Amino acid sequence: MLARLASQRVLEIRQAFRQSAQACRSFSTALNYHIDSPDNSPDLPWEFSEANKEKAKEILSHYPSNYKQSAVIPLLDLAQQQHGGWLPVSAMNAVAKVIEVAPIRVYEVATFYSMFNRSKVGKYHLLVCGTTPCMIRGSREIEEALLKHLGVKRNEVTKDGLFSVGEMECMGCCVNAPMITVADYSNGSEGYTYNYYEDVTPQRVVEIVEMLRRGEKPPPGTQNPKRTKSGPEGGNTTLLSDPKPPPCRDLDAC
Repeated sequence: MLARLASQRVLEIRQAFRQSAQACRSFSTALNYHIDSPDNSPDLPWEFSEANKEKAKEILSHYPSNYKQSAVIPLLDLAQQQHGGWLPVSAMNAVAKVIEVAPIRVYEVATFYSMFNRSKVGKYHLLVCGTTPCMIRGSREIEEALLKHLGVKRNEVTKDGLFSVGEMECMGCCVNAPMITVADYSNGSEGYTYNYYEDVTPQRVVEIVEMLRRGEKPPPGTQNPKRTKSGPEGGNTTLLSDPKPPPCRDLDAC
């Protein structure tokens, strides 16, 4: 009897693993292939604006002329800003022409880095940090609050085109976890901003969304009124004065 139950449990675990692996493969594949659509096709014309052509020249000036391909990431970022926060395949093809490489070399970069969005995002793209410190501090509840309030799934855009919700790996401010980033494409590449909102709660992220909806600019940084930047609540209890510099030999006297 016990052997039969154990065998059945093993089969259940194997089936669950296969389903999970299939879902992961499906999601992974979705991130890496392209299907033509009316607003995302290589036949659609795309080129940098006159202002961004000058910016592209400035970006290229930082690299040797025989290493233009090294500018692929900043040029893709510029193209994404110009296109309202996402990269159609025609924009990637335009970048390939600028740096004089085969388009596949640009696709490889765009599909590798999660900061490049290859489908439409909202004018305000809300990215929740999903790395361990933020997860321990409640990032999943933060994401659930955003998705429920906006009535979308992850990587979907609201019907009014204003908001979308995604995930980003470590944003490098773990001491102020949990946190979100708001990529603001409401004014195109000229007015593009990218702000961190730290020490957030489910209630606070909803408030931030509504402030953005009203055209207001929430103050970035910590959202905990009891903290100053990354300091402890209530102020420092140690390191209350400037540290003394280390004793150094006077090299000029030698």
